[in-house]
Amino acid sequence: MNLVLLQNWLDNAAFAVLLITMLLYWLGAAFEGIPYLPLLGTAGMAIANLCIATLLGARWLEAGYFPLSNLYESLFFLTWGITTIHLIAENRSGSRLVGVVTAPVAMGITAFAALTLPSTMQQAEPLVPALKSNWLMMHVSVMMLSYAALMVGSLLAIAFLIVTRGKNIQLHGSSVGTGGYRLQKNQPEPSIDNANFITTPSSAIAVLESVKISTISNSEVLSPQRLSLAETLDNISYRVIGLGFPLLTIGIIAGAVWANEAWGSYWSWDPKETWALITWLVFAAYLHARITRSWQGRRPAILAATGFAVVWVCYLGVNLLGKGLHSYGWFF
Repeated sequence: MNLVLLQNWLDNAAFAVLLITMLLYWLGAAFEGIPYLPLLGTAGMAIANLCIATLLGARWLEAGYFPLSNLYESLFFLTWGITTIHLIAENRSGSRLVGVVTAPVAMGITAFAALTLPSTMQQAEPLVPALKSNWLMMHVSVMMLSYAALMVGSLLAIAFLIVTRGKNIQLHGSSVGTGGYRLQKNQPEPSIDNANFITTPSSAIAVLESVKISTISNSEVLSPQRLSLAETLDNISYRVIGLGFPLLTIGIIAGAVWANEAWGSYWSWDPKETWALITWLVFAAYLHARITRSWQGRRPAILAATGFAVVWVCYLGVNLLGKGLHSYGWFF
C-alpha cells in the first residue's frame, strides 16, 4: 500500500471512528446505566487520534515537509489537537461529558476535510517560497495547538452553560485547586474555633446562614449531581484555556519574528494578524476576570463561549472574507 492510498484510508477511518465515538458519548450521556459506553468513547477518541497522527506522519514522509501547508492538512492537525486535548481534559476531570461536546466538533472537522474538500485540495504540493522556512513548524503548529486548546476550553464552557441552564449559580469548587469548599471573594471563612464563636458569635452565625442560603438557592436550580458536574466543567474549562492562552501568545510572537524575516515587518495588520490579536484579547479578558476578579460560573463561561466563535473567525473566517498575506491556498 503506497502512502497516498494509506492517507485516503486513514482519513476515512478517522471520520468513521469519530462518528461512532460521538454516538457512544451521546448514548452514554442519555443512558447512564449502560456500562462500558464511556470507556468505549474514550477508546474511540484515542484510536481516532492515532489514525490522524499516522496520517500526518505519512503526509510528512510523502511531501518532505511538516504537513501544515494547506487547508486539508491544517484541518486534520486541528482535529488531532482537539482529540489530544480532549483526552487530557477527560483524564483530569474524570467526566465523560467532555466527549459529548468535543466529539461532534472533531467529527465535523474530519468530515469536512475528508469528504467535502475536492481531491485537488487534498493532494500534497510543493511549498510556495514564503513557506519554505523552519518557522513553518514552529509558528503554525503552536498556533493550531492553541486553537485546539481554546476550542476545547470554550466547548466545556458551553457545556457548563447547558448543564446550569444559563443560571447564575454560586460555585464552591476552587478554580485553581482540585476542588473543595470555596466562599465568595472577601467573604470571611467560617471557623470552628471556640474563641471566634465566643468573641464574634453574630458574624459566625451570619456566615453560616449565608452558606445555608446559598446551598438552598443552588439546590433549587440544580440537583447535587448537576452542581458537581457544573463545578467540574467550570474548573477544567479554566485549566484548558489556561493552557491554550500561552500557546497562542508564543505562536503570535513566533509569527511576528517570521513576518519580519519574510516581509521586513513584525506586524502588518493583516486580517489574520488582526483577528489573532482579537482572539488574544478575548481570552486575556477571560483569564483576567478569573484570576484578578475571581469570576466563576456564568459570566466567564459566556465570555469563553464567545471566544469559540472568535477562534473560528481567526482560523477560517478571515480567509473567507478577504485575502491577506496569509492566503497561500484555498482558505488557508
